[in-house]
Amino acid sequence: MGRVRHELWLFCKAQLTAQLATLCDFAVSLLLAEVAGIYYVAASFFGALTGGVVNCAMNYRWVFDDTRELKKRRVARRYLTVWSGSIALNTLGTFALTELSGQHFILAKAVVAVLVALLWNYQLQRRWVYA
Repeated sequence: MGRVRHELWLFCKAQLTAQLATLCDFAVSLLLAEVAGIYYVAASFFGALTGGVVNCAMNYRWVFDDTRELKKRRVARRYLTVWSGSIALNTLGTFALTELSGQHFILAKAVVAVLVALLWNYQLQRRWVYA
């Protein structure tokens, strides 16, 4: 039971940091698109970039804290690989869903972000980046 509890605790911490990173992502995206008038796809990309930096730092320091002995360069290289895929999935997914649905981009971005967070980010971070 201890192992299950540990995995559940890691998942909960990872989801908390993901939510905080998502808040940063969405804030930057909305500010760039709605206030600065930048095309929503570019705004979404820069938002995802900001969220990724926040997420990596928080995961390294707090979520996967048993990985302190891992070299930062190794973690950074692996995170960059996963993050690149995440940014591509989020940006392209937001564009595709926005264009197909005709809804405001932030709704599409929210749907895509949840799917990418659960099916891509957490899985690869837990099993490869911080392993």
